[in-house]
Amino acid sequence: MEPHGVLVVTCPDRPGIVAAIAGFLAERGANIVEAEQHSERSSSTFFFRVEFEPGGIPRAALQREFAPIAKRFAMTWRLRFTDQPKRMAIFVSKYDHCLLDLLWRQRAGEIRAEVPLVISNHPDLRSVVEGFGIRFEHVPITPETKPDQERRELAMLEECAIDFVVLARYMQVLSPVLLAGFPLRVINVHHGLLPSFAGARPYDQARERGVKVIGATAHYATEVLDDGPIIAQDVVAASHRDSVADLVRKGRDVERIVLARAVRAHAEDRVFVDGRRTVVFA
Repeated sequence: MEPHGVLVVTCPDRPGIVAAIAGFLAERGANIVEAEQHSERSSSTFFFRVEFEPGGIPRAALQREFAPIAKRFAMTWRLRFTDQPKRMAIFVSKYDHCLLDLLWRQRAGEIRAEVPLVISNHPDLRSVVEGFGIRFEHVPITPETKPDQERRELAMLEECAIDFVVLARYMQVLSPVLLAGFPLRVINVHHGLLPSFAGARPYDQARERGVKVIGATAHYATEVLDDGPIIAQDVVAASHRDSVADLVRKGRDVERIVLARAVRAHAEDRVFVDGRRTVVFA
């Protein structure tokens, strides 16, 4: 199948945006196969994602010839092709459920991204990762070594041409230096329904409050812990009979699903950040 083009646009909302983009593609023989849009009234911002068959038009020409339209509508935009998958690195500690789920889905073609690198602050999962044919790097972290080790991690991310980072239950808080290297390109999964139950022990907090659902949240990591724009969430029923261990067992299933959903959406350019919120096209 011919690779598709994916054009994503954010700009001030006004009439004529969709017509201009659709007309531009039609005039060049491109065929739109999927298009989604959202007008956010609170900020008067327009979000648009269109996937299309290029029809043989040179990619450089599409980039060059779309620029005047982008300027006319004050667009922030990017154009990518599906035969150029994004490259993600996974950070993990000792918990393997999210890591294994991501690697399986990527190998099965459910997540259209490459995984050239896994970094962990523990050596435990080396054989698992290398069994998938993926480079594994053990980078132990202590408060004293954290700055130097994060610089080492950044060097490895650059070496592997990483586009975004996934924290698959990585039990470390990233420094502003590392986050600045990947602004709004670090996806974290939190084992709680944010903004409720932030922090390290959300299942304990959930049981103490007697909640009837527990869940997980995938969000972009920022300098404020568990406060970044939310990409995906889901829930599972909880009962007064559930122990904390029961909640952890139930929650792991939701964590896997939510993180995979967020990673897939980001890899396919379906997530737009709008202040503290996100627009996510299914």
